[in-house]
Amino acid sequence: MTMTDASCCTTTTTTTTSRRRFLGTAAAAGALIGFGADQISTQLAYAAGPYSGDVFVLLSLRGGFDGLSAIVPAFDADYYAARPTIAVPRSQLLGDDPRFGLHPALKPLLPLWNAGTFGAIHAAGQPTPNRSHFAAMEELERAAPGTSVRTGWLNRVLGGLGATTPMNGMAVGSFMPARVMAGPSPELDLSSIDGFALAGEAKYQPMTATMTGLYAGVPGIMGDTATRLASALGTMKTATAAQPASSTQYPANPLGKALRDVARLIKSDVGLMSACVDSGDWDMHENLGTAAPGKKMYDNLTQLAAALAAFAADLGPDAMKRVTLITVSEFGRRVAENGSAGLDHGYGNAMLMLGGSINGGQVHGTWPGLGDRSLVDGDLKVTTDYRAVIAEILQKRCGLTNVGSVFPNVTPTTLGVVKSR
Repeated sequence: MTMTDASCCTTTTTTTTSRRRFLGTAAAAGALIGFGADQISTQLAYAAGPYSGDVFVLLSLRGGFDGLSAIVPAFDADYYAARPTIAVPRSQLLGDDPRFGLHPALKPLLPLWNAGTFGAIHAAGQPTPNRSHFAAMEELERAAPGTSVRTGWLNRVLGGLGATTPMNGMAVGSFMPARVMAGPSPELDLSSIDGFALAGEAKYQPMTATMTGLYAGVPGIMGDTATRLASALGTMKTATAAQPASSTQYPANPLGKALRDVARLIKSDVGLMSACVDSGDWDMHENLGTAAPGKKMYDNLTQLAAALAAFAADLGPDAMKRVTLITVSEFGRRVAENGSAGLDHGYGNAMLMLGGSINGGQVHGTWPGLGDRSLVDGDLKVTTDYRAVIAEILQKRCGLTNVGSVFPNVTPTTLGVVKSR
């Protein structure tokens, strides 16, 4: 059972309140708390000691991110032949990689690229092509094709790392239904830190105290749920007090606000193991635009780069040493532009990574080429399974020993995308 009523803000006028009704009508405003109560014994079996691994941040670029625009294969003539009007000119590319160049809108990330704390993996993606947004995202977040596993892979990560409280795993910001977090391990879906409060809480209406009193000593699932909710409310006050560094300017958009809150959670040390954040509007079937301000891809990448650069600056080098952020998307875009100067749904993609212990300043992976014989039905071939990349990170940076419990039948890559702890 997941508390799907948790965003309810209604007020009851009856004179008596049952424990069950209280949880149904007075849960945390702006938040959903999932405890997997129907599998509570499994959840508690994962209990472990203090976590010392990296905070793993998953940034989902929903809609089908075009990795070929962001991390441009400048050495591949077929790229320019396939995109006569929207290819990024070589003269505008950033970075000193002899094969690939960064889109000019990623300029805020160039210092991090040069410092080796920002990098990419190209020709990455799912094991088989899937051009349906819904179906592809479903598989991306389940990450267990050919099996009966139905939980989200990030929830399985939390279980493997010993998560015991909702503060260990959070979906932050304007997120889509967090299937990647679905499962028995506790997690918290948080729209914002500052908006996190019990619905109806006021000076003369102490909802938290009322809930705590109602459920004091109640055994089983209901009592456990109330206890965890009260604990999360108390712990979140610590994060509320944490503010961005005075010199940090996050973009005033949903992604900027979400990453600002993730940084606050990390700095306040509330026990965060993993966070997931969404960034949408990457489905560019038409008018993707040239590499110039005011064009859709340019502006989207500008906002993405500004948010990531602010996140890194806010945390600072010391905190970033134990943070690893990686991007995923349900699929890439087709190699060739369409008749509307846009790109239709494709396959292979680029994954971006940011962190103090990544091996950045370079593009990892095996490049398959963009010639007709190298493509998969007109799409960039996937030469690196996205799960294997994440498995390497989880193993080396988060201390997850049994990656097979998260990604069945997957072996971590040996690309060296991150340094071992």
